[in-house]
Amino acid sequence: MNQDPAKAAKARALVASLLFVESAVIAGLGLWLIVFSFTHENVELSPLLGEISFAVIGSLGLFAAGRGYARGKNYGRSPAILANLIAVGVAYYQIQGHFYIGAVVILALALPTLYFAFSIAKNENQ
Repeated sequence: MNQDPAKAAKARALVASLLFVESAVIAGLGLWLIVFSFTHENVELSPLLGEISFAVIGSLGLFAAGRGYARGKNYGRSPAILANLIAVGVAYYQIQGHFYIGAVVILALALPTLYFAFSIAKNENQ
């Protein structure tokens, strides 16, 4: 029972778009960390550089996964799912820290991405 190719292309485009948005959000957070380092005193350089490095790597990884989905390739599937499962865990800790708005934003991006990524993987493997 294969999925209609037009529906599959729409689902892939949606996942790619969500991954591009996630990539932009992570890049924005990395840029904010850079600005933060110049505008605040008493910044620890080593942890800051580590966080900025992870932001750059994460943003590039999500962008590459989005390109894979947009092009109909399989190489973006596992990284996209893994990154969004991690994001759900991050949202859980945001809730524990009473930062609900952050959790809502993270979940609003991660849950639909996971749903469509899993549905694409399920339908393509039949």
